[in-house]
Amino acid sequence: MWTAIWLAYLSAPVSDLLHGGHAAGVQVLGWTGLVAFVVWYMLLLFRTGRGDRTRLVLGSLAVLAAQSTLLALTLGREWLVLFVYVAIASGAALPPRLARWTIPGASALLTVVALAVPDGTSFIAALLLPALLGGFAMTGVRELIRTTIALREARATVAQLAANEERLRLARDLHDLLGHSLSLITLKSELAGRMLPAHPDKAAQQVADIEQVSRQALVDVREAVTGYRRARLSTELAGAKVALTAAGVVAELPGEPDLTGVPEESETALAWALREAVTNVVRHSGARRCVVELLGRQTLDGAVLELLVEDNGSGRPAAASTPGNGLTGLAERLEKAGGTLEAGGTHRGFRLVARVPAAARADIGSGA
Repeated sequence: MWTAIWLAYLSAPVSDLLHGGHAAGVQVLGWTGLVAFVVWYMLLLFRTGRGDRTRLVLGSLAVLAAQSTLLALTLGREWLVLFVYVAIASGAALPPRLARWTIPGASALLTVVALAVPDGTSFIAALLLPALLGGFAMTGVRELIRTTIALREARATVAQLAANEERLRLARDLHDLLGHSLSLITLKSELAGRMLPAHPDKAAQQVADIEQVSRQALVDVREAVTGYRRARLSTELAGAKVALTAAGVVAELPGEPDLTGVPEESETALAWALREAVTNVVRHSGARRCVVELLGRQTLDGAVLELLVEDNGSGRPAAASTPGNGLTGLAERLEKAGGTLEAGGTHRGFRLVARVPAAARADIGSGA
């Protein structure tokens, strides 16, 4: 659409065809030449930033320049505007090292043809500057488009490499976790099979060992998967904004948190606390406003990270009054990470405060 806007300057040739008093045959040839010129020009322009096929582009520009010369010499000065489009197409479709010559060349050809066309000199000043400025401006646009395409391709490549690396890491971790366990299970299964006829008590012992090893392998896999699915506070903040906005709640959220040095288990616990709190606000509180704050505090026990979620709702989350669900499980999760949970109603609504250590436990102890 942006490119098509500038085709409005072709109104002069169109007006000449409609009101210039040309014969019917000349009008047909003029319309045919104009349509062919515009189509060829648009094809050149839309290949901006793509692979270089310099010879093809130079040949196409030569065809456009020849068309412009022929139409201007045969139909009149109104057709000199076509040379501006030749200059712009040169800047858009050719590399800068060539465009710096073809753009002045198109402008020079415009001047020569204008001198040969009756009353064409009056159009030189009005068309020469747009041809030069438009052509050289398009060289910058071309490089910008090429850079954008390269960045998109690089971003896609990086995302693919990251996904491949993550799959390799998962495969490597699972191999390390399960390789030894499965080998041991296989070995003990073979031993149990050999012992079963003559020594059923020893075979039963091997089966018991197999059960123990398989249970431990299951625990290891669950821990590994939990690590891969670890909740992150920045992600939960973004999700909280989406959820609260969708529910019609005015959300006041902190910016991107700086969690340098914060243990992973502390960040994960706060992320789950934020998710649970926002869920309660959306589902149970009936609030119209929710404030989330993330603060760092220094206590006698060391540095802590405090998450505060407060709403102005009249409702009370079901998890606050029913043991064994949302807030109860959240308190247990925070306690496992060395933190605490405070949740209760206020005169303005409901408040949840989650605190976790802001440094590793060993560091806290040495700091104290």
